[in-house]
Amino acid sequence: MARPRQTIVSLEDTPYYHCCSRVVRKAFLCGFDKSTGENFEHRREWVDSRILELATIFAIDICAYAVMSNHLHVVLKVDADKAKQWSDKEVLIQWHKGFKGTLLTHKYLKEEDLNSFELQTVNECITEYRKRLIDISWFMRSLSEPIARMANKEDKCTGRFWEGRFKSQALLDEAAVLACMAYVDLNPVRAKMATTPETSDYTSIQRRINSAIKGEQPAELLPFVGNERLNMPNGLMFSVKDYIVLVEDTGRIIREDKRGAISSSSQDILNRLNIPAENWLKITTEFGALFKGAVGALPALTEYCEHLERKRRQGAANCQRWLCA
Repeated sequence: MARPRQTIVSLEDTPYYHCCSRVVRKAFLCGFDKSTGENFEHRREWVDSRILELATIFAIDICAYAVMSNHLHVVLKVDADKAKQWSDKEVLIQWHKGFKGTLLTHKYLKEEDLNSFELQTVNECITEYRKRLIDISWFMRSLSEPIARMANKEDKCTGRFWEGRFKSQALLDEAAVLACMAYVDLNPVRAKMATTPETSDYTSIQRRINSAIKGEQPAELLPFVGNERLNMPNGLMFSVKDYIVLVEDTGRIIREDKRGAISSSSQDILNRLNIPAENWLKITTEFGALFKGAVGALPALTEYCEHLERKRRQGAANCQRWLCA
């Protein structure tokens, strides 16, 4: 039985979550269907653009994403501190970027006179909006609903476009986060939709590579900020160059079906994560099959389960086997 979302998300343990959503019947509603000859590739652009747009609205950063023919993956980081630091007006401004709000919230931003009851109503809205802006369910809902409406309008039909629930799993440490990101970024290579990460359309890795060529990092994605240090900025604790090389090395091995072609810089990352190269290749090709629940080292998994009052540590055996040397 599917778990309620509040029994999966624990920001006390981790801000990182891997989400996956599939279209109904696993049909080719977002790609090229060889059986019918119909091409819906343009819908992948819809999803890609919407993901990046929502990153400018929510206090949720995009670590990695891949828009496939019949499903999408996204790795998110919830920035609860950012939402707490927003002023009341900033919360409303953020909300109005993607949603209508109410007549009173618009009047409040225009600094029009409001009576005490109206102010109380606005404050209640602000409290609710602040919660929603760090809510993964609201993020995924805001992603899926507009795409479904556009697709149904194009197909001149009604009904579900996406399956009823999206899959969500907590990523409890940097090894789990990086492994899941690489798994997501390499989806088109594994599916033989692309031969290299840089030719993988509608993925975060292609966006990162294109920006890296210019000596930049994409503003829409959570940046890589290097090793941990004082006054650490918000970001991923690796260099973007090392991550791109690691993904390219891994993709080359997957594509050529060979073992052992990990470069020295990639091996350094794996040593830091305490993951043997053989385990890394297994994880980045079978992450979805290996890990059904939260992912991380056993101590982190134990704390996560305790905070959510779970009696069993789902997936503990695979976490211990594949994420520890």
